[in-house]
Amino acid sequence: MTQPSDKHAVPKAGENLKIDRREMLAGSAATIAGVALSGAATAEQPAVPVDARDPLIRTPGNLGAAHSRRDGPLKVRGEAKFAAEHKFPGMVYGALVFSTIARGTIRTIDTDAAEAAPGVVFVMTHKNAPRLAPPEPFYATRTGMAGSSLPVMQDASVHWNGQPVAVVLAATQEEADHAASLVNVAYDVEDAVTSFEDATAGADVAFYAGRDLKYVAGDAEAALAAAPVSVDREYSTPQQNHNQIEPHAVTVAWQDGVLRMHDCTQGVDMSAITMAKVFGIDPSKVHLTAEYVGGGFGGKTLWQYHILAAAAAQAAGRPVRMTLTREGVFRVCGGRAPTRQRLALGADRDGRLTALIHTGTTVKIAHNAMTEPFTEASHHMYQADSMHLEVRVGIMDMLGNTFMRAPGSAVGTFSLETALDELAEKLGMDPVELRIRNEPDNNPTTGKPFSQRALVDAYREGARRFGWRPRSGQRLGRREGEWFVGTGMASAYYPYKRFGGSAARITLTDDGKALVETAGADMGMGTSTATAAVAAERLGLPYEDVDVRHGDNKLPGSIIAAASQQTAAIGASVAAAHAALVAELAALAPEGGALRGQPAAALKTVDGSLALAADPSVRISFADLLARSGQTSISVEATAPPPTEVSEWSMHSTGAVFCEVKVNAVTGELRISRICGVYDCGRILNEKLAASQFRGGIIMSLGMAMMEYAQFDERNGRIANPSFGAYYMPSHLDVPEIDVAWTGIPDPQAPTGARGIGEISMNGPSAAVANAIYDAIGKRVRDLPITLDKLM
Repeated sequence: MTQPSDKHAVPKAGENLKIDRREMLAGSAATIAGVALSGAATAEQPAVPVDARDPLIRTPGNLGAAHSRRDGPLKVRGEAKFAAEHKFPGMVYGALVFSTIARGTIRTIDTDAAEAAPGVVFVMTHKNAPRLAPPEPFYATRTGMAGSSLPVMQDASVHWNGQPVAVVLAATQEEADHAASLVNVAYDVEDAVTSFEDATAGADVAFYAGRDLKYVAGDAEAALAAAPVSVDREYSTPQQNHNQIEPHAVTVAWQDGVLRMHDCTQGVDMSAITMAKVFGIDPSKVHLTAEYVGGGFGGKTLWQYHILAAAAAQAAGRPVRMTLTREGVFRVCGGRAPTRQRLALGADRDGRLTALIHTGTTVKIAHNAMTEPFTEASHHMYQADSMHLEVRVGIMDMLGNTFMRAPGSAVGTFSLETALDELAEKLGMDPVELRIRNEPDNNPTTGKPFSQRALVDAYREGARRFGWRPRSGQRLGRREGEWFVGTGMASAYYPYKRFGGSAARITLTDDGKALVETAGADMGMGTSTATAAVAAERLGLPYEDVDVRHGDNKLPGSIIAAASQQTAAIGASVAAAHAALVAELAALAPEGGALRGQPAAALKTVDGSLALAADPSVRISFADLLARSGQTSISVEATAPPPTEVSEWSMHSTGAVFCEVKVNAVTGELRISRICGVYDCGRILNEKLAASQFRGGIIMSLGMAMMEYAQFDERNGRIANPSFGAYYMPSHLDVPEIDVAWTGIPDPQAPTGARGIGEISMNGPSAAVANAIYDAIGKRVRDLPITLDKLM
């Protein structure tokens, strides 16, 4: 059997993790994503075209069929257990007490009343918490999964307004919540940086994912000044918070020296390893499952409440369920950082860009490795004679910012695509035509050839489906009663990524069925459904005869559902395991037969049989092969090859978004009446799942455009709207029917020809809305969200 190396053989972290060490971060980022982030090819791992080893790109079979999600019926019937629905014998419930200052120390903490309250089992503070190592943040090490490297309840220090300062365990959730309200804390307040302007006054060039966020080609400022036509604008986007349908929760127990966790994480293996290092135990002593996760979007990683629940369970000797309230999510789990951006474009009279300047500032905390990379799309979307792209970051005393659907590109495309609309108006040119004129032949910043790119096709198909009326710089808005009506468009962008470390196990049984196992996560996007379809095509089995297990760190691979890369990672793992399975089956072929001694490359699996690739009629069934060998099943495990495809190719998904809005002339109310998105994302593996993903991203982007805004009180560093009653998101009445389509052209360099689709539709709609508003009422809005006060 083919076996991967020990998945838990990872370097030990130092006790004092320093996030400002660029050499550590650079190495870690490259290790996490292979060359997907660093872009460096190696002689030992030359890039091999996926097409040469992946027959599904040429003959996809039934891939794309609209299978319904396998977990759907279970969720409808209430049979899918989420993190807060598991139960251990003797379990108690946890509640957190949050700090009310942004920076300082705890002078006194009085827990007497809480300890005397009904049902209370244990109260934990920094005075009696177990001694723990600082957690490793994502991108700081290969296996880090935490939101920050701050020690968790190890001393009296307070680092943000909302930091947990006490944990109360009680027999019921209500008793725990009540007792938490009785904890009395006094603080010595220290000066804190809670103003965006103060934090960014001396901002440095940001370092993110192994590289400086700065790119300069030519003298863009001089080119801008000399350009016959130009725009130079300032944009801002606010802080936004995660609000997944499933609140954050974890259920933990210590059993015979093993930490058992039912979690809602996007990366079971990385979360388990991070927890092991915090508690100073071997990773094999952590068993973490997350079979069902109710939405992630980058926020379901490892936060302080995970560590506190496990620490309290250890100290109290009782299993613990910790479920955050909606306010608790705002206090403990980070979101998207605010940005201030400058977008300047210079062009000749024909509309060809001579200068592209995209610079600005954002904020982060000192203890994580996450900077909002808002210039991402500007690196790859349009050809320009000169460029200056730069992100600067300041340090603020706040809850740790983190990844949120389409980090960087969601807010960066807003400024880029609205500035292009203004440039088109100045040029007297249709916005679609302007974009087509600046479509690059190769990647504008790296010079690499595109693996596959059909953005122009997406523009044209989107314009056709939407009924786009070309314009020559003039507004085409109209009035219908008390409503102004306008249309706008924008481009969408998201990079292809595939992180290293993924693996899969395939078990074939003598009844002709297969089980695929991988440590991937399913947050509602249909991972098991898509994986079963891919595996069924590779194995030559009916879709219904392939089962999938996921969401358990004891399963193969270190896979994270993030960066729209999990489908590619699992696809590459299944392909590797399938190749290993073919080799194992070939060894079982009877002596003297046509299949015996054939190299694996000369064989294929089809219709439940092992067959000659050149002549599939020469075959022997899986059942016969197993029977001849006296086995009832055969199991193989393999690790995916390194993600070398991006070392030679520029791999990105793109799209076009068209939108119609209505603005009320009396109240300023904004309504989205029509929206259409057409995407070029490689092969679509499941039409139903894809349409759902595209529509979900568009809806989330409409929320970003019109209403989402975490109101950060700069006087005290506290989020002032930590609830659904004050943090607004789209409801059904805010969302029109959404038309989505795709080119469906396979990417010959990606596993199965597919690129990720989970985040690209987050990019583009906010700019399309802003551009449509201008068409309707003649007013440019450059600051999100576009609330009615900005339209009056």
